[in-house]
Amino acid sequence: MQRLYASQATVEQMTWHANHQREEGSMCHPSDAEAWRHFDRTHHDFAVDPCNVRLDLCMDGFALHGQYGRTYSCWPVILTPYNLPTGKCMSFEYMFLTMVIPGPSNLKHLIDVYLESLIEELQNLWHMGVLMCDSARDETFTMRTALMLTVNDLPTYVMASGWSSVGVMGCQVCMEDTRAFYLQNGRKMCYFDCHREFLPPDHPYRRNKKAITNDRVERKVAHPRFTGEQRRDWVEEFSLAVEVPLSLSDEYITHATTY
Repeated sequence: MQRLYASQATVEQMTWHANHQREEGSMCHPSDAEAWRHFDRTHHDFAVDPCNVRLDLCMDGFALHGQYGRTYSCWPVILTPYNLPTGKCMSFEYMFLTMVIPGPSNLKHLIDVYLESLIEELQNLWHMGVLMCDSARDETFTMRTALMLTVNDLPTYVMASGWSSVGVMGCQVCMEDTRAFYLQNGRKMCYFDCHREFLPPDHPYRRNKKAITNDRVERKVAHPRFTGEQRRDWVEEFSLAVEVPLSLSDEYITHATTY
């Protein structure tokens, strides 16, 4: 981040997200989305300074040298600043390899242990910030960062969130309020016709008794989305993820992250 503000080639574009012309009804950059605007309204003290950095986190695992089927896996963790224009924030040179989590096996729930140092650093940048030099204005300022979103596939999402994608409660939206049922012959959970409850109350598909499920009218209204505070309270009740059982160690065991 310091290099982006120190370079004359990028320092002016670090505030592009706040100054570019938006076309109503179209989205060409994450800053055009309603989620971005909601964040600005919620955290006005952060949004008032366009020099603050919005980040995206991406991570995924792969087998080295194409050795599929073997146990060794490698997990790169990449951060991308969304302050830059559309053509740059998705380009290779602005995707920063923050850490590499080595194998030898799939991380599963232990991914939180490896990410602990990165999360701690992101929290410090959010609460306190870091002193930065702006080469365009020839002055220093306190830069803060916010992790706006994450990009990953479903298996990685399951590992990072701790919520399974299989079984009775495999839906991350419905969670405990699911209506999934078990197929006796197929021996699998089925989520068929669980989606109509999200439609508006007057939608014609709710009253359709033939096209989806015979002789069934959908009257249920989907439960409201859980807030971040509610999800945080649930997570705080869980035990910490460690590499060895807590019964074998009196201290919280962490990994040495490879940078």
